[in-house]
Amino acid sequence: MCRHFREDFKVDTRIVRYHNVYGPHGTWDGGREKAPAVICRKALQAKHSNSHEIEIWGDGHQTRSFMYIDDCLTGTTAIMESDILEPINLGSSELVTINQLVDIAEDIAQVKLTRKYNLDAPKGVRGRNSDNTLILKKLNWEPSIRLRDGMEKTYQWIGDQILRGQKSLVY
Repeated sequence: MCRHFREDFKVDTRIVRYHNVYGPHGTWDGGREKAPAVICRKALQAKHSNSHEIEIWGDGHQTRSFMYIDDCLTGTTAIMESDILEPINLGSSELVTINQLVDIAEDIAQVKLTRKYNLDAPKGVRGRNSDNTLILKKLNWEPSIRLRDGMEKTYQWIGDQILRGQKSLVY
């Protein structure tokens, strides 16, 4: 469809495959949030309650990469201003297990969580990561904000929302 609009109507188009975008102002509860947000929320809730338990869907060894929103915006702008016409991935190449994601949240929250693995829950594919070969070749750039740094900002923002009694907007 993008090629059709480009060829027939001379409309500039780009096709970007976004990979697991997270950060402040995103969904953080309600079931549609990304793993960094839900784990930050659960760490915050555990820190302020007597229950330091977290349910993890699967065995925690599933791998994912997560891209902080600022990298997403920078990458989107660079792609839109480029002459790249083929589909391109936009995502972090920093691969972590779900267990490592919980480790990061525990460290940020300064709380130790007891992990309860739900092996019957949906767990998705075993591993998923962004192949950044093309974006590096075409733009000499890729997302660079460390997961730890983005999680700290996300944790603080979600904590502020909880303190203010806010609910997440579900998109």
